Amino acid sequence: MATENQRAKSRKKPKFSTRKVRRCWRCGRSRGYMRDFDLCRICFRELANRGEMPGVKKSSW
Repeated sequence: MATENQRAKSRKKPKFSTRKVRRCWRCGRSRGYMRDFDLCRICFRELANRGEMPGVKKSSW
């Protein structure tokens, strides 16, 4: 879980575009981030397993 200082720092506009830090909107995690869903892998999995993400379901074969 990111501290409030880390979240505030990542909201600021960076000097260079490559320094942009993307964070999960639920928990603030920066690693394992998926741009398509704006979530980290852990939150994505929780929401997908609960069925709260339309069009996403667990694959099995």
